[in-house]
Amino acid sequence: MSNLIDPHGGNGLNALLLPATERAEELQRAKSLRQVPMTSREVSDVLMMAMGAYTPIAGFMGEADWRGVCQDMKLEDGLFWPIPVTLSCTRDLADKIHIEEEVALVNAENGEILAIMEVTEKYSPDKQLECEHVYRTTDPAHPGVDKVLNQGEVNLAGRVSCLSEGEYAKQYPDLYHTPAEARALFQQNGWSRVAAFQTRNPMQRAHEHLVKIAIEVTDGVFIHQVLGKLKPGDIPAEVRTRAIQAMIDNYFVPGTVIQGGYPIEMRYAGPREALFHALIRQNFGCSHLIVGRDHAGVGSYYGPFDAHHIFDTLWEGALKTRPLKIDITFFCNKCFGMATGKTCPHGDEDRIHISGTQQRAMLAEGAPVPKEFGREEVIEILREYYRSLETV
Repeated sequence: MSNLIDPHGGNGLNALLLPATERAEELQRAKSLRQVPMTSREVSDVLMMAMGAYTPIAGFMGEADWRGVCQDMKLEDGLFWPIPVTLSCTRDLADKIHIEEEVALVNAENGEILAIMEVTEKYSPDKQLECEHVYRTTDPAHPGVDKVLNQGEVNLAGRVSCLSEGEYAKQYPDLYHTPAEARALFQQNGWSRVAAFQTRNPMQRAHEHLVKIAIEVTDGVFIHQVLGKLKPGDIPAEVRTRAIQAMIDNYFVPGTVIQGGYPIEMRYAGPREALFHALIRQNFGCSHLIVGRDHAGVGSYYGPFDAHHIFDTLWEGALKTRPLKIDITFFCNKCFGMATGKTCPHGDEDRIHISGTQQRAMLAEGAPVPKEFGREEVIEILREYYRSLETV
């Protein structure tokens, strides 16, 4: 018997990847079907469905689920769900597809057929409504809003059968864990209370401090990073994973953390995405999600602790994974150590905290990065990456 929390919905994991014995035949059949090209975000959603990370949903959302999620964070059946998972296409293509037709879902970037979907519904979403509720803004400069505004006019809904895990499983064999595999790792370690640390950046000392706080109050931490598409300027996953491993190898007690990666594409939806990250981590077996300052935010669209407050608005039983809400984290010269806004009484003049933008600028210029901010082993890997950019 597992001591880990149940997957979302309470009925076990719902991984949509077909058994290996069926995939070749279904892939051959898919080649004869009408093709629906997918954006990178839709591709990542299919890969998340394939591994069971989107349990219990079984495909792309119909209009009732889409509207309920946008407005009330609920599927039509009342189950908590904070972010729409939809598939769009042009009106011309939608007009050619009939209800109950099977279509092949194709990665528009490389032509790979990733899934077969039986179309059960076609509808035109209100993009402004989605942006207002999910992103709290309709500003097209917001990367998530931009994706919604530029998607096709019509959404297709239906049950999905996945034919591939995509490139990430092969590219990162030691990091790519399905929810079932992650749960098995936690049980092997004897963990029942597991905190997840979501990251799309290399870890600096503030991140290290967050994870070590979580280790003190749980059995272990799952450092779970984004392998999917990021925004321009972010550190590539292959560099970030090496940098994180250098920190783990040198500054963590063996057996207290596991590094993993998953194929989600960030939506940068701030508070709503913090809830989504918690729901996904429930499927991975994590009892807690570390939620720091401006979780999943971008620019100044969200307050620094809006992602903390949104968890307090949920109804009883909505979500099993709980937030570990941690204040802004930094090195304090007067405290002479790492601290948070809740533990340090000193002012900004005594605090060393550098934004990701500032750190990238320092690395790009070859400027020194304070040792109070970053670990030497990590900084050297990042410097090597930035030096490689100069030779391209």
